[in-house]
Amino acid sequence: MSSNTSSGEERIVSVTEKGQATIPKQLREKHGIPAPGRVKFVENEDGEIVVRPVGSMREFRGLERDSDEDRPATATLREERERDTQRTDDVVDRFASDTGDE
Repeated sequence: MSSNTSSGEERIVSVTEKGQATIPKQLREKHGIPAPGRVKFVENEDGEIVVRPVGSMREFRGLERDSDEDRPATATLREERERDTQRTDDVVDRFASDTGDE
C-alpha cells in the first residue's frame, strides 16, 4: 500500500466523518510524532497540505535558560516570583512608611 516517491514515503489513510485521520505508526516514529500528540497542517505554495510535528511544552521547558543548572524550570520560576513578590512588598512598605511620617 505504500510507494516511494521523489518527496518520500506516500500512504493512503481514511478520514472519518469528524475529519480525523490516523497518521501511520511508521511515519509517526520516523518523524518523532508522539501519540497522543499534536501536528500542524500547513498549505504550501502549490496548494499541498503538509503535516508537521509540533513539540510539547515539556520539550521547550528551559530552552532559554542562562545557566546550566539541573533544576527544573518551574523551581527557577517559583524563585523569580518570590523575589518579585518581595520587591512589591518592599515598595508598599516604603510608601506606607513615607505617608505615616507626615
